[in-house]
Amino acid sequence: MFLYKEYQLDDCFRIFIVLNGEYLYTLEERVKELHESNRELDAIIESSYDGIYITDKFGNTLKTNSAIERITGIPKHYYLGKNISHLMKRGILEESVTLKVIEQKKTVSVVQKNFNQKETLMTGNPIFNEEGEIEKVVTNIRDLSDLNQVNKELVKVQQLNEQYKEELIRLKTFTGPDQDVILKSDKMIEIYNMVGRLANFDTTILILGDTGVGKDVLARHIYRISDRFNEGQLIKINCGAIPKELLESELFGYDGGAFSGANKTGKAGMFELAHKGMLFLDEVGELPLDLQVKLLRAIQEKEIMRVGGTKSKKIDVRLIAATNRDLKEMVKNGLFREDLYYRLNVVPVSVPSLKDRQDDILPLVHYFLEVYNKKYNVSKLLDKELHNFFYYYSWPGNVRELSNLLERMILTIPHDHLTVADLPLEYKREDEITTFADEEKSLKETVELAEKTALQKAMLKYRTTYEIAKQLKTSQASVVRKLQKYKL
Repeated sequence: MFLYKEYQLDDCFRIFIVLNGEYLYTLEERVKELHESNRELDAIIESSYDGIYITDKFGNTLKTNSAIERITGIPKHYYLGKNISHLMKRGILEESVTLKVIEQKKTVSVVQKNFNQKETLMTGNPIFNEEGEIEKVVTNIRDLSDLNQVNKELVKVQQLNEQYKEELIRLKTFTGPDQDVILKSDKMIEIYNMVGRLANFDTTILILGDTGVGKDVLARHIYRISDRFNEGQLIKINCGAIPKELLESELFGYDGGAFSGANKTGKAGMFELAHKGMLFLDEVGELPLDLQVKLLRAIQEKEIMRVGGTKSKKIDVRLIAATNRDLKEMVKNGLFREDLYYRLNVVPVSVPSLKDRQDDILPLVHYFLEVYNKKYNVSKLLDKELHNFFYYYSWPGNVRELSNLLERMILTIPHDHLTVADLPLEYKREDEITTFADEEKSLKETVELAEKTALQKAMLKYRTTYEIAKQLKTSQASVVRKLQKYKL
């Protein structure tokens, strides 16, 4: 069977074709399939979020999609029929990935800013014919501004995750103030709140206060809640407890052979040990003037030199200093360098005496009672009258005296219920103790009792025989002999 088919070419010409009917039917079905495939392909290209740009082997634009408008800000119909070289001359493209593909005959990717100042990733892929020659170039254009924004957000999320991890580590090891930080009075709460705000700033803090008020506890608290807690150690040195001739090597370390008896390999000082952490200089007012100069240089230059060394070492140390002395008065008297004083006194924090924060006394009593009961495996209790004594006593030795007295009573009193009658002699009220004049004692006995009482009181306030001797205005050797004499 043959079919007659008429095709209108234009207004003047027509053609007439006679075809085998079965062949014509197959041909028309194939045309429909190709038309449907082209329609689907156009829909796929148009729906792509990335820009699609198709040229022939000469760089003439054949097809593009609407995404090109969003990425470049230029309507897609502007590109159709135009050669890539024309677009480059107009400044729409800085460089052409299409021309590179045609030249190199392989896939090429470039990153560049387009006419709309958006950073784009352009990847051109060659399409080869059966002879292996480039027939078309298909370029994928991806807007990197969105991707860059996502990357920025991802970096922020990663940084936030790191902060959360650090915070979790901190929370696992620190759930609030140290266990030995007992706060009840408004004065102390205000102080701890203030240092909490300063903890992560590397400014120097000068802690002022009488002996035994808890300056070292405050310094340890600052370290525990600071970022340096996870990076370095808290190193403490008591400037008044180390002989002056050894203090320099303890602070700054020494190189091998620096002096007779020195370690052959040298030794790191406190500054080096505190690198990335915190150095607590207790009793900083006891530093000799020559060491004050070296300390000032370490603070200003952030570097130290070991004793006997020739090279400086960089250090990253936060400094906390403490003293019970009036540094300003020492400056006036030429005993403390003025420039060092101002370096240390950036943020002064004055810790009040225990008698000036009475609300803290009973909480401290209960805390130390619990600590020593647990330590010595006992169950001591205090009666009401003894509680009252603790509350109203002036505590010249502050928290340290309170702690020492409780430990002493727990260890020396055999029964579990402690009363005022169990207090050591020097704590009893004047009307409850025998005065020296009431008893028929010799002058020698009276003097010895006075000496013993003075030593006992000093022991409650000071830790070392050096400090006791200084307070009692006598020699350290004399203090040691009398402590042995009275079996204290």
